[in-house]
Amino acid sequence: MNLFQSAQPSLLDRLRLTIRYPYDVIRNPLDALLSVPALSFLLVPTFSSYSTSLNLLFFYVTWSTLILSNSPLKVEVLGTLGIRLLFYLVPAFAFLAFDAAVPKLAVKIKEHGETALPMGEEHGGVGGRWWKVALVSTANVLLGVAMQTSVELAFTKILHIRSALKISTSLPLPWSIAVDLIRGLFLREILSYFLHRYLLHHPDSPLTEYHMRWQHAIAAPYSFVANYDHPLAYAVRVFPPTYLPALLFRFHLLTYHMYLAIVSLEETFAYSGYDVLPSGLILGGIARRQERHLMGEGKGNYSCLGVCDFVAGTSLGEDVVDDVREEAENHNVQNKVQGRAKKVGRKPKKEEPILRREKPEMHLIYSELG
Repeated sequence: MNLFQSAQPSLLDRLRLTIRYPYDVIRNPLDALLSVPALSFLLVPTFSSYSTSLNLLFFYVTWSTLILSNSPLKVEVLGTLGIRLLFYLVPAFAFLAFDAAVPKLAVKIKEHGETALPMGEEHGGVGGRWWKVALVSTANVLLGVAMQTSVELAFTKILHIRSALKISTSLPLPWSIAVDLIRGLFLREILSYFLHRYLLHHPDSPLTEYHMRWQHAIAAPYSFVANYDHPLAYAVRVFPPTYLPALLFRFHLLTYHMYLAIVSLEETFAYSGYDVLPSGLILGGIARRQERHLMGEGKGNYSCLGVCDFVAGTSLGEDVVDDVREEAENHNVQNKVQGRAKKVGRKPKKEEPILRREKPEMHLIYSELG
C-alpha cells in the first residue's frame, strides 16, 4: 500500500465543489482583479492583498480539483447550468414569488404599475399565462445549455479538434479576463442588434411572426420574459449573441462563466419591470429601452445595451446618451464631482459665499434709495 498516493475526492466532495463553483467563479476572479499591484495600491489597503491571495489560492485548489477529477465537458456543462440557475432562474423565481405574495407592495415599485404584475389582469390573472412564460423561459435556458453542449461534442468527438472554450488547470490573468469581457460584451451588442432587427423584425423573415406572437404578446416585462420566446426565435435572439463571442475569442471557461453571469444578471434586472434597480446608471437605461421595445411592437431598441441603436438611429424615445444624462442628473453626479473637487483643493465655478456678500450690498443700496 502506497501511503503517499493521493486520494481521489469522494462523490460527496465532488458534489460540494460543483455546488460551490458558481459562487467561487465570480468572487475569487474579482478578488484577483483587485490584487493587481496598481489596483491594490489605489483601491484596497495593503494588508487586504494577503486575504486576496489566500482566496485565490483556495480557488485554484478547488478549480484544479474539479478539472482533474471530472471531464472538461462535465465541468463546463454543470458550471454553465449553475451560473444560469444562480444568476437568472433563482432571482426570476424570487421576483415572481414576490410579485405574487405582496402585489400591493410590488405595484409601488413597478415601472408600469399593475400592468407589470405577472398575475395581474393584463396577463390573465392568477390563472393566466405566467406559468407558461416561466416554463418556456426555463426550457429555453436549458435549450441554450444543450446547444452549447452540442457544439463542444461536435468539436471534440466529431471533428476531433480542441474544445470550443479553453479548459485547463491554469487560471486566466486578471488583464486577460478584463479584455475578454469587454470585447465579448461589445461583440454581443453588435450581434444582438443585427440578428434581432433583421431576423426577428423584418417583414420578410419567417421568424418575425413567431417572435411577435410569443414575446411581444406580453403586456409588460418581468424577469422570465427575457428568455420567453419561440424556441427558434430564442435560438437566434439569445444564444448566438451570447455564445459566439466566447467561441470566436476562445474564452477561458472561468472567463466565460463570469461573462455569462453578467449577461444573466442583465437579463434578470432589465426585464424585471422594477423602477428601483441596483446601479441605475446602467441597468435603469437598459430596462427602459427593453420596455419600450417590448411594448412598442418592436419598432426600435434592438440591441442589448442601446449603443448600436444610438449609432443606427433606431432608438425608441430617449437613447443611451439621454438615459445616461438623465440618470446622472437623478443621482446628482455633478454635485458629487464638485464635492470631490473641494476635497482636493479645487475651486468650484460658483461659490455661495460670493452670493452672500452681494446681498448686504444690495440691501444698503435699497436703504439709501428709500
